[in-house]
Amino acid sequence: MSYHDMEMRAVYGLTLCELMEHDKNVLCLEADLSKASGTNPAVCTAFPENFINVGVAEANMIGLAAGLAREGKIPFCASFTCFASRRVYDQITISVAYANTNVKIVGTAPGITQGPNGGTHMDFLDLAIMRAMPNMHVYSPCDVYELRAVMKYMATHYQPTYMQLLRPKMPVVFNESFTFDPNKATKISEGSDVTIVTTGYTTHLAVNAVEQLKKEGIKAEHLHYSSIKPFDEDLLIQSAKKTGCVVTVENQTIIGGLGGAVCEVLSEKLPVKVKRLGIQDAFGEVATEQYLLNKHGFNVEHIINACKDMIKCK
Repeated sequence: MSYHDMEMRAVYGLTLCELMEHDKNVLCLEADLSKASGTNPAVCTAFPENFINVGVAEANMIGLAAGLAREGKIPFCASFTCFASRRVYDQITISVAYANTNVKIVGTAPGITQGPNGGTHMDFLDLAIMRAMPNMHVYSPCDVYELRAVMKYMATHYQPTYMQLLRPKMPVVFNESFTFDPNKATKISEGSDVTIVTTGYTTHLAVNAVEQLKKEGIKAEHLHYSSIKPFDEDLLIQSAKKTGCVVTVENQTIIGGLGGAVCEVLSEKLPVKVKRLGIQDAFGEVATEQYLLNKHGFNVEHIINACKDMIKCK
């Protein structure tokens, strides 16, 4: 089956159905946002016995999921990122991470992709705060094929996990053969002038930027991180040693997320200049993705200009 033209949330729902067909312990938990998550009607129609809608009660959803996980179930709990991470942070901390229960938390419509719902729903913090939590794995797939690989891994490995889920159709970066290893980042393009590090939503932007830089004779090395935690330090160090400068790009605050992880590693093991592109310590607003990309400075043009500036500083 080709997933090229499908929305990410549709693939999330279909993949959950596949996982349930293989293992009846896989469950889908929703907090009254199943249509937004892509599990209604896909999952609730095909596997009604594996589908639980708790209503507008996200904290209860996490507690219920932790109890189900203790009984051997594999619950996938989805909601908007602001509700799946920020609103239920204490419940996740105690019932999932501290208790080390096998709960899979899915934050949908991360960062600026929450545009129409405005600043209250636009969570720029989830990668940072979930990454700071002990025992928690943190993933952010960039396309449908990586999403499927990540979900299959999540369903077969016992660990507390947080995954960002982009909802709309996204440009395809990988293919059906992609395999996910949280300990390994992916080198999408080879280069020697500058290293670009991305995750999730920003990866397709960097792919475009690399192609345009190539036309100008600039060889950018592009590293994509499916996993923010655990974090592949070795590939980053190898690349930074070769290029001598790094640009990070994330659909998040630059404080504590992908850029934070990169700076932590390099400051301790290979000090080089790093430019972090993303949200500069700000809240969101009702606006289109393109407007927010331009305002917060991490569109393709910003990536290109940041790379050129970093090369000049070497």
